[in-house]
Amino acid sequence: MKMPACFINFSVDSNPSLYMKTLFVSLMCLCLLRAVPVVAESPVTALIQRVDADVNGLNRVYIFRNSPEYFNRMGIYYNDVLKELQRINFKSLSVGEQVDYILLQRNIRHELGNLQTNANLYTQIKPLIPFADDIMALQIKRRRGDKPDAQQVAATLGKVQTSLQTALAASDKQSGYNAVAYRKAAEVVNELEKGLENVYDFYYGYDPQFSWWVKEPYRKVDSLLARYSDQLDNVLADKADKSLDVSGIKGTPIGKDALEELLQFEMIPYAPEDLVAIANKEFAWCDAEMKKAAAEMGYGNDWKKALEKIKENHVAPGDQPALINRLANEAIRYVEDRHLVTIPELAKESWRMYMLTKEQQRFAPFFLGGPSILIAYPTIDMDEASKEMSLRSNNYGFAHATVFHELIPGHNLQGYMNQRYKSYRQEFSTPFSVEGWALYWEMLLWDKGFHATPEEKVGALFWRMHRCARIIFSLNYHLGKWTPQQCIDFLVERVGHERFSAESEVRRSFTGGYGPLYQIAYMMGGLQLRALHKEMVDSGKMTELAFHDTFLQEGPIPIEMYRAIIMKQPLSPDYKSQWRFADHLIK
Repeated sequence: MKMPACFINFSVDSNPSLYMKTLFVSLMCLCLLRAVPVVAESPVTALIQRVDADVNGLNRVYIFRNSPEYFNRMGIYYNDVLKELQRINFKSLSVGEQVDYILLQRNIRHELGNLQTNANLYTQIKPLIPFADDIMALQIKRRRGDKPDAQQVAATLGKVQTSLQTALAASDKQSGYNAVAYRKAAEVVNELEKGLENVYDFYYGYDPQFSWWVKEPYRKVDSLLARYSDQLDNVLADKADKSLDVSGIKGTPIGKDALEELLQFEMIPYAPEDLVAIANKEFAWCDAEMKKAAAEMGYGNDWKKALEKIKENHVAPGDQPALINRLANEAIRYVEDRHLVTIPELAKESWRMYMLTKEQQRFAPFFLGGPSILIAYPTIDMDEASKEMSLRSNNYGFAHATVFHELIPGHNLQGYMNQRYKSYRQEFSTPFSVEGWALYWEMLLWDKGFHATPEEKVGALFWRMHRCARIIFSLNYHLGKWTPQQCIDFLVERVGHERFSAESEVRRSFTGGYGPLYQIAYMMGGLQLRALHKEMVDSGKMTELAFHDTFLQEGPIPIEMYRAIIMKQPLSPDYKSQWRFADHLIK
C-alpha cells in the first residue's frame, strides 16, 4: 500500500524528540486511513468507463470506419463486452446500477446493429469503390511502421489511379443505387483519401526511397479521390435523391421502419403517427393561447398580426449581447427566488457568449447554447434583406423565452452538472433528456407566470409552436411525405417564421449533423419531464427543488430511466420502454 505523505523516513538518532512527534503523526494518519470507508465501484460503472476508453483506443487504430476490418474487429469487441456484462449478477445491483446495466446493454446491441447495417451497405456499394482494398492495405501496414517497398507502393497507386479514372468515366452510366448508397460511397472515398494522406505524411520526407517514388503517384490519386467523392455525392446522389427540390437542401429520409427502431432505442413507446397527433394537439393549445394574447394586444383572434408586431421590437445592431446578459440574470434570479433548482455560484460565473457568423446563421438563425450562448444577429457581410430578417427573428419577445433555455436553468446548467455528477453517463446522453430539459423549463416557467406581458407570451408561444412544427415536418420528411421546401413553407405559414430563419431551420435539421429524431426530442422530452413532475411533485412525493436537482445529478439518460430511479421501479435485464408519458397530458 502506498504510504501517505505524513509517513516520513526519519532516523531516531538524529533527533529523538522530533522522531516521537513524527511517530505520533504517522499513527494518527494510520487511524484516519482505517476510519475512512472504502466504497466499492459498481462493476457496471467500471465496465462503462472501460468500454469508453477501449472504443476510443480502437477507433484511433482502425481509422477506416467503413471497412470489413472495422466491422469485424468492433463486432468481436462488442460481443465480448456483452458476455462480460451478462456475467454480472443483475439482481444484486441497486436500481441506479440496473439502469446503467440496461443502458449499456442497449447501446452495445445498437452498435452491433449499426455495424451489421453498415457492413451490408458496404457490400452493396463495393462495385463503386473497387480500389478500396489497395488503399486500406497501405494504411494497415503503416500502423506499425512497416518498411515500404517504395516502387511497389508507386505501382499500387498507379493501379488505383487507373481504377479511379475508369470509375469517373463510367459514373454517369451507374444505376441501381439510391441516394443513401451513393452518399455512403462518397463517405468511404473521403475516408480513403484521409487514410492515404496518413500514409504519405508518415513516410514522405523520412524515407528517401518513398519520397522519390511515391510523390507524383500520390498527388494524382489524391486529386482523383477528391473528384470522385464530389461526383458520387453532388451528382449521382442528387440525381437519385427524390426528396430534393428547389430548396437545394440535401437530406436522407430514413423511412418508417428505421424511425420506429430509433424510437424504441430512445425509449419512446409511440409510433411516428402517434407523435404527429400529439404535436397537433399541443399545437391546438398554442393556437388558443396565441389568440388570448393577441386579443390582449388589441388584435382580436389574429395572432399573426400580434406576432408581426413583436418582431418589430428588437434592439439595434450591436446591442443584442447586452440584452442577452440582462435576460440571463433575470432568469437566474427568478428560479432562485422560487427555490426551483440549485445553481452553483461557479455555474453563474463561468458561462460565456459568442456571436454567430453569417455562414453559421445559415444553419442557426437563433441562439445556440451549452457552455456558451451563441448569438445570432445581423453581420456586416449580410445583404439588407437578411439583416432585416435576422433582426426580426431575434426580437425581445423571442429572446425572453429562450435565453434561459440555452443558459440557466437550461443547457448550460445541465452541462455543468453532468460534468460533475455521474459523468460516465455521458455515454447514454440523449436529446430527449438534453433538449427535453431545456424545453421543460419553457413549459414550467410559462405555468409560473414568468412571461408577464402579452408580448412576452406571444414570444414564448411562438417557440412552443415551433417545437410542435419540428415534430410534424421532420417526421413527415423522414416518412417520405414532405420535401424540404414543404417543410420550409410549413414553418413560414403555420408558425410565422421569417423565410430566412425557416430555410436555416430546415437546413440545420436535415444537413446539420443531427439525428432523425433530434427535432422531436424537444417537445417529447419536455412532455416526459412534465408528466413525471405531475407524478412526483404535484403528488407531494418530491419538492420541485429535489426533483430538479436529482435529475441534474443523474446524468442525461433517457427520462424513463430517471423515472425508474426516483420511483425505485423493479427492473429486469430485458426491460423495454412502456411509459406512455404523453397520454394524460394532452390538452
